[in-house]
Amino acid sequence: MPEFLDLHSRTTKALRTLADGAMRHHGLHLGQNHLLAALWEQDGRTPGEVAATLSVTTPTVVKMATRMTTAGLLTRRRDDRDNRLVRLWLTDAGRALQEPIEAERRSMEEKVTADLTEAEREHLLSALTKIHRSASGLLGEPGGHVDPAST
Repeated sequence: MPEFLDLHSRTTKALRTLADGAMRHHGLHLGQNHLLAALWEQDGRTPGEVAATLSVTTPTVVKMATRMTTAGLLTRRRDDRDNRLVRLWLTDAGRALQEPIEAERRSMEEKVTADLTEAEREHLLSALTKIHRSASGLLGEPGGHVDPAST
């Protein structure tokens, strides 16, 4: 079924381009919105905790956090109980982006799915969830499953 992979790749590229433009409108690079979202959910996480949440490497989070600290969106502070740990904390500017970023993402999602019925949206989300679970399982990621017959 290479037509699925080709269409998925083209769709992903188009969606990333749209999302990148939307995030740049708010002064962010694509992906930084995900780091912010992890801190909006639970401020004060370590880079390792954020990396695990986002399924990226810790150095990726550290690099993003460095840029975002320079931009005034977050600060780094040593953990009160374990001085070896660094925690990432939102600044007022980082907190203030939550509503506009979430509104931007909702708007983009509504626009790209505008031609779908509610049932089609539900089926799409269900199918993508299953595909993600299968792909994650093939990669050996948590939350995925590997078919024992394929090993």
